Amino acid sequence: MMLPFVLWYYYAWPKDKSRLLYFVLLSLLIIYNLTGGLFPDPQIKGIPVTVQNIIAYGSGFLMASYFPFYFYKAYHLEGLRWHAVYGVPAFLLLPYLIFFGVVYPLTGDLEFVIDYGMIIPFLYVPVLLWAILRSMQLQFKCNDQSLYPSRKGEMLAGYWAVFPWGLMTVFSYLHVAQWIEVLSTNMGFLIITTLFMIRSGRMERMEKERQLAMNVLDDKQKADFTETCLKNRLSKREAEVAELHCQGLTYEQIAENLFIGKRTVDTHVQRIYFKTEVNRKIDLQRKLGYWFNMVKS
Repeated sequence: MMLPFVLWYYYAWPKDKSRLLYFVLLSLLIIYNLTGGLFPDPQIKGIPVTVQNIIAYGSGFLMASYFPFYFYKAYHLEGLRWHAVYGVPAFLLLPYLIFFGVVYPLTGDLEFVIDYGMIIPFLYVPVLLWAILRSMQLQFKCNDQSLYPSRKGEMLAGYWAVFPWGLMTVFSYLHVAQWIEVLSTNMGFLIITTLFMIRSGRMERMEKERQLAMNVLDDKQKADFTETCLKNRLSKREAEVAELHCQGLTYEQIAENLFIGKRTVDTHVQRIYFKTEVNRKIDLQRKLGYWFNMVKS
C-alpha cells in the first residue's frame, strides 16, 4: 500500500517532490540507524545472525546508493544521471546482492564476503565522489541560468555531507569502528538537513515573488491565453511549458519549476512549436497572445 501512495504523491504533487525525496532520505537514515544498533545480536530470537547481518549491511548499502539519486533529483545535477540510474545499481547494489544475498547465506563467512564483496564498491567510490564534485562545479558555473541558484558555500557543504556516505564501503572494507562510521554519516545527514531547510525556504520565497509578478496579468488575459492554448490543441502540461517558455525561462529553469527533466521540456517545446506551426519564440508569443500581454504589462 505504501509504494502506490508514494508514486501517486510524487507525480500528483510536483511542487513537493524535493520534500518527498528528503522524506525518503530521512526514512532510510532511521532504518540504517535502527538496524545498525540492533544487529547483529545473537540474543534476538527468530532472526538468524546471518539474516541480521544481511539486513544491517543492506540498509547501509541502500542508504549510500540513494545519495547520488537524491542529489541528482533534488539539486538537478544532470552530470549524476548515469551514476544515479546505472552506475550505483551496477557497482554498489549488484555486488551487495551477489555477495550478501547469495555467497554469504551459502558460506556463512562474513569476513570473506566483506573482503571480496567490497572490492568493486571500494574502487567505484572515488569515481562516484569525483562525479558528484564535478557535477556540483558544473552546476555552479551555470548558476545564473538556474531558477533557484545555489551559493558556493551550500555546494561545498553538500559535497562534504555526502562524502562520509560515499566512504561507507571503505569503512566496511577497512573494518573501521562502527561508532566512527555512524558518527560520520549522521553528521553528514545533519548538514544535508540544514541545506534542505535553507534551500526550501529560498525556493518558497522566490516562488512567491515569481507568482506575485505573474499575477500582474489580469484574469481575462490568463483566460485568453488558456483558451488560445486549447484552440491550438496544447495539453495542460504543454500549456504550462508554453507559458514559462514565453516568459523567457530557459529549459533548465522550466525543468526546475515543473520538476521535470530538461529532455522532457525539450520534447514539450518541440510539440508546442509543431502544433502552433511556428519556429521562433517571438512568433509563439504572438500566436498564443502572450506577446500582447507582455506589451501591456
